[in-house]
Amino acid sequence: MIRSVVRGIGSALPRRIMKNADFEGMVETSDEWIAQRTGIRQRHIAADDETTASLGEAAARAALENAGLTPDDIDLIVLATSTPNNTFPATAVEIQNRLGMRHGFAFDMQAVCSGFVYAVTTADLYIKGGLAKRVLVIGAETFSRILDWSDRSTCVLFGDGAGALVLEAEQGDGTIADRGVLAASLRSDGVHKDKLYVDGGPSTTGTVGHLKMEGREVFKHAVGMITDVIEDVFAQTGVSAETLDWFVPHQANKRIIDASAKKLGIADEKAVVTVHMHGNTSAASVPLALSVAVADGRIKKGDLVMLEAMGGGFTWGAVLVRW
Repeated sequence: MIRSVVRGIGSALPRRIMKNADFEGMVETSDEWIAQRTGIRQRHIAADDETTASLGEAAARAALENAGLTPDDIDLIVLATSTPNNTFPATAVEIQNRLGMRHGFAFDMQAVCSGFVYAVTTADLYIKGGLAKRVLVIGAETFSRILDWSDRSTCVLFGDGAGALVLEAEQGDGTIADRGVLAASLRSDGVHKDKLYVDGGPSTTGTVGHLKMEGREVFKHAVGMITDVIEDVFAQTGVSAETLDWFVPHQANKRIIDASAKKLGIADEKAVVTVHMHGNTSAASVPLALSVAVADGRIKKGDLVMLEAMGGGFTWGAVLVRW
C-alpha cells in the first residue's frame, strides 16, 4: 500500500514581532486580558515587502533543504491560504515560479484555518492515486491584511507566517505501523458561515473586506466539532488517546486546545502548544506548531501525531500521521 510519508519540514515568520502590550495604545485591552482569554503573548506581522507568497516560498525552501531535495524533485504544490497575493492566479503558482519550478502543477486550497489539514489530505490522495510522487504542502497566511485594527475582539488574535511539509510516496504494509498519513476525517457545515467570515469579496462587495467573528459561538462549537473528527480517526485506526504520542491542534486559543484535549482524554504533555508565540495564523498554524515540535526534538521518527483544525465555514478535520 502506498503511504504519504513526511520527508521534510520547514517554516517562515515575518521579521516584526507584535507583543500584547503593543495593542494597549490602539484598542481597549491589555496583555493580561489577551493572555488570560487566549494564551497569546505575541504574534508576527508581515511588513510591506513580506507576502503570503514570499513567506510560503521561504517555508518551502526550508522544507526542501530539510528533506535534502530541490524543486526539481517536486511534482505538485498545494498551498492552503485564505489570504492569497491575488484573486488569481493561485498563489501556489507564484510560489512555483519563485522556486524556479517549470514542471508539475500547483493550486491553492481555501478552507480557512482547516486549510492545511485539508491540503495534507488532498496531497495524500494525489500520491495514492499515482498522480504525484512528491508533494510540497504549504500553509501560508498574512491575516494582518484583513484585520480591522480597531476591533479588539479580532485584531489581537491573529498573526502571519508559513509552514511547509514535503510528502513522498513510500510503500507500506497497510497497517498503522506504517509511516506516513494513516487516516483522515474532514467535515464542513455552511450553516455557520456568519459566525466567522470576511465581509468582502470580488463577487459581493468588490473589496477585500475585514475579518468578522462571533467569538463565543466559535468557542461553543469548536470543542465538539474537533472531538468528532478525531474520534472518527481513532475509530478508523484503532488508535486511542493513550497510544497517541503527540496532539498538534490548530493554534487559535489555549482554552480550546485544553478543553479539546481534556474531552478526548489526551494528556496535557502530549499537546503541542505554540499559540503564545504565533497567535492564530490560520492555515499556517498547524505546520508552524509541527515545525517547532520537530526542531526541539519532541516529535521523532515513528511517533503517532494527530493534526487537527477548525475554521470558518465552518470547516474542520483531523489527520493521523506516523512521523
